[in-house]
Amino acid sequence: MFGTDRTALRRFYVESWRKARNNEPMEVLEQQIATVISEHPEYQSLFEQADERLDRDFAPENGDSNPFLHMGMHLALREQLATGRPTGIRELWPLLMKKFGDTHKVEHHMMECLGQALWEAQRHNRMPDEAAYLECLRRLT
Repeated sequence: MFGTDRTALRRFYVESWRKARNNEPMEVLEQQIATVISEHPEYQSLFEQADERLDRDFAPENGDSNPFLHMGMHLALREQLATGRPTGIRELWPLLMKKFGDTHKVEHHMMECLGQALWEAQRHNRMPDEAAYLECLRRLT
């Protein structure tokens, strides 16, 4: 939908949050994004005063956490669970919930595995290794 246009993607997040705050009609993806933003009060001001910050780089080496990446990973995990892809992820969910007890906490733990899988794929210029990703999730249980 956005290709490689980082600014357009970020504007979509900002617009989704604006619509949610103003109780305007929203598409499903906008609702999903607004839900994730609502779960992250520490990032909400970014979306409320975003004009000057949309082009900001968030450098991990400077201790910066990228809120767009963070929330995008929440969305990706929810999509994985909804679609059952990769195969086996749905079966791990109740085990992770039993261990960590809270959906948001579970997603944060899962993000470590997802981030590792994506980093490895990018580093080696290949598709993410689903088996390694699922094994990482299994180790969390």
